Amino acid sequence: MTPTDLSSIYRAYIARLNARDLQGLAKFVHGDASHNGRPLGVSGYREMLEKDFRDIPDLFFDVELLVCEPPHVASRIRFDCSPAGQFLGLPVNGRHISFSENVFYEFRDEKIVHVWSVLDKAAIEAQL
Repeated sequence: MTPTDLSSIYRAYIARLNARDLQGLAKFVHGDASHNGRPLGVSGYREMLEKDFRDIPDLFFDVELLVCEPPHVASRIRFDCSPAGQFLGLPVNGRHISFSENVFYEFRDEKIVHVWSVLDKAAIEAQL
C-alpha cells in the first residue's frame, strides 16, 4: 500500500464518519480494532462512534494535517462543536467549543486495527 492509497482510504473513512454512515464501517475497521489499548472490534468501535454522535450532535471531523507512512497514519483533526452535557468530565452543556485531536492509526489489511488518540482538553478548559 502506498502513502497515496492509505491517504485515500483514510479520507474515505472520515467522509463516512461525517456522513454518519456507520453501516459499512467494517470496510474501514479491522475485526481486531482497538482504541487507546482497549480492544473493541468492529461492533465496539461502532458503539464508540454512536455514543460520540449522541453526545455531540454537530460532530464533524475536519482533517487539518495528515501524514501517511504505511501502515501508519498520523492526523490532526479539528472540531468545532457543541457537546451536550458533560464532555471529558467538563460541564460543556451545549456551549460551542473548538479543540483538536491528535490521532495515530495503524492499518492492517487496509483497515484500521489500532488507534491512539489524545484530545486537547486544555483548549476546552480555557474556553469554559
